[in-house]
Amino acid sequence: MINFSNKVALVTGGSRGIGAATVKAIVAAGGTVVIHYGSNKKAAELLAAEVGSDQCDMVRCDLSKSGAATTLWRDAIAWKGKIDIVVNNAGIFLAEKCDGSDEDWQNLWQRTLQVNLIAAADLCREAINHWQKEGIGGSIVNVASRAAFRGDSPDHWSYAASKGAIISLTKTLARAYSAKGIYTYAVAPGFVLTDMALAEFELDPTLRDRVVGEIPYGDIAPASDIANAICFLASGLVTHATGQTIDVNGASYVR
Repeated sequence: MINFSNKVALVTGGSRGIGAATVKAIVAAGGTVVIHYGSNKKAAELLAAEVGSDQCDMVRCDLSKSGAATTLWRDAIAWKGKIDIVVNNAGIFLAEKCDGSDEDWQNLWQRTLQVNLIAAADLCREAINHWQKEGIGGSIVNVASRAAFRGDSPDHWSYAASKGAIISLTKTLARAYSAKGIYTYAVAPGFVLTDMALAEFELDPTLRDRVVGEIPYGDIAPASDIANAICFLASGLVTHATGQTIDVNGASYVR
């Protein structure tokens, strides 16, 4: 049984979608959570009210800014004086046109890599340095994507590249720090049924059928499926799986 009693987790992008589902799952298992959000304070407040304000704290941070993850870590750890689990869930999915302007190309690549990869790496660094200084262990779960393995659409080079790098980062940290009780894992979702997905379906009534058509399972994964996988890895029940990735994509990509 998963038990997060006396554990404090930091979940980036925690106010909506996979992040919000993860917050709920951790609190349901007895943990407390620092909910990071970028701009949607209202969503964070509604989630905090749902799980209980005594079970969570909210921290705003724009991870598109260089060095922001360092500030996030310091603000997050100030709440309880510790962080036991880091879930790097925050991410963006921007489209860059191969034949677009050089300026747009550079800006979109830099923004995507900053949020999806560099901020996550910075947060891992902060956590690992802290845990080693204190002589304690901890768990990191990085949210990647099936795009890390199969690639993505012609307009999403940077997204696929950033998620592929997250997988390599996860493996590197597992190899480097598992002997010190610091365990690092990844979860690679396919298409997930979130508010953002529902908004896209409203814009294109044919999109859902097309997405489901490529999923052998026959439906889109709920955010709770990914949250449950994250909690399983972070629970301490499978520490020898450090460095591994769990795919949650309805068999739309099987490795």
